[in-house]
Amino acid sequence: MLMRTDPFRELDRITEQLLRPGTWSRPSAMPMDAYREGDEYVVAFDLPGVSPEAIDIDVERNMLTVKAERRPEVDTGQVQMELSERPLGAFSRQIVLADTLDTERIDAAYEAGVLTLRIPIAERAKPRKIAVGGESRRKQLKG
Repeated sequence: MLMRTDPFRELDRITEQLLRPGTWSRPSAMPMDAYREGDEYVVAFDLPGVSPEAIDIDVERNMLTVKAERRPEVDTGQVQMELSERPLGAFSRQIVLADTLDTERIDAAYEAGVLTLRIPIAERAKPRKIAVGGESRRKQLKG
């Protein structure tokens, strides 16, 4: 149901994460898992230390965009940083969703640093039975 457009995106994400923090003009990618659970797709993004107010989720047609920003917890003007390994800055991820998903009813929850989106499968995409009529509607021509 999810379509990946770039096979080298994971390599790019790791490289970006190691080399530089993200900015709004050039955000870093965020790790995610995607799986089907019953009649919905679940997409989970790792966003530890991000406040829920700093998360932005948009859907336009079939493109899902998630943006978030992690800011420093301490004022660096009065603190001498000894070690800083936690990535700060902007994070972003775009996913192309299949037409079979109902983008009107996406549910978002944020708990313990994980943003979880639940996207229901559209009714038109679910398997259904077709009833077969018992009487034939053919007419025989006499002539």
